Amino acid sequence: MADERTTNGHERPETARPWDELASSAVADWPLGRLLSTASRRVEREWNAHLAAWELNHASLPVLVQLMRRPHSQRELADACGVTEQTMSRVLARMERTGYVTRAPHRGDKRRHVIAVTDAGRAVAVQAADPAAPEEMTTRGLTPEQVDQLRALLAIVATARPAEQQPGDEG
Repeated sequence: MADERTTNGHERPETARPWDELASSAVADWPLGRLLSTASRRVEREWNAHLAAWELNHASLPVLVQLMRRPHSQRELADACGVTEQTMSRVLARMERTGYVTRAPHRGDKRRHVIAVTDAGRAVAVQAADPAAPEEMTTRGLTPEQVDQLRALLAIVATARPAEQQPGDEG
């Protein structure tokens, strides 16, 4: 017999259809994936609006943060930020136009470039990377205890790998 429960643990009425939860106006009835996606998009929109004051967005700030430590290649930045090299190329082109980074040929390999933060990029990174604004956007309405719980749960979700990628899985 199929599971009669919804993803939020409530009993599904006999007349309920699978799409009823997705279409529900009651946020608490939404499947967990929709809740997480909606919350993520809301925070991303607010975060991008905040970063727009410096002509940055959610994709470019991590690049500046990485470059504050040392210059990197485009490939290293893409790996560190979890994006493709093509995506990183677009991010870097925009940041180069705003004067936040420079690209210079690698001394030993002319096919590669070394990306470095400029003084302007360094100044912007210090201001834009202040954790107070995103923390407030993300935790609005939560108690300190709920913030701690959310942080712990999201850390698990963010680092969990699909079953086919679990260590020891030879399949």
